Amino acid sequence: MVIKSVELETVCGVTSTLPENTLPEVAFAGKSNVGKSSLINALMNRKSLARTSAQPGKTQTINFYNINQEMYLVDLPGYGYAKVSEAEKKKWGVMIENYLHSSKQLRAVFLLIDIRHDPSANDKMMYDWMVYQGFEPIIIATKLDKIKRSQVQKNVKAIRVGLNVRPGTQIFPFSAETKQGRDEIWEYMDALVYAQEDGEEEA
Repeated sequence: MVIKSVELETVCGVTSTLPENTLPEVAFAGKSNVGKSSLINALMNRKSLARTSAQPGKTQTINFYNINQEMYLVDLPGYGYAKVSEAEKKKWGVMIENYLHSSKQLRAVFLLIDIRHDPSANDKMMYDWMVYQGFEPIIIATKLDKIKRSQVQKNVKAIRVGLNVRPGTQIFPFSAETKQGRDEIWEYMDALVYAQEDGEEEA
């Protein structure tokens, strides 16, 4: 995908009505501070369109980024140790669930996991919950530049085992610093988005 234009088109809070988009959507979920905003900025070739923060829980809305008027990258609120009340976290959960169920254009959900650590209880819960919702999350193992190259395969395996992922699940190691993994993720997303469109045209 050659990025010609990017626009933060819709921002949905807890009480907002979700947009009825007609373009394909790809969503990104992950716990607070896993590097979701950095990944989205890297995918969009922008420095700071998605706001990054050292403070967990910065993304408290569902953000729809329109890419080339062809597809949307959808940034879901972070889960985990965000500094908000339990009631607030619950609202975010309902908001995410509502989006996953009501989007007619959602092609795939990517779940971000920090490659340096075994998946947390929150990560496992999110993965199992998404599978229960009928999705097959694709894993992006972030912060790749923070470990030695010799550790990558071992840590990817630890994620695979820790989440007990479905057979055949894709795991993409990724670094926002070096952009390693960016092209592979785009290739995968392009195949998802355009394969489906071709199928629809033939139907």
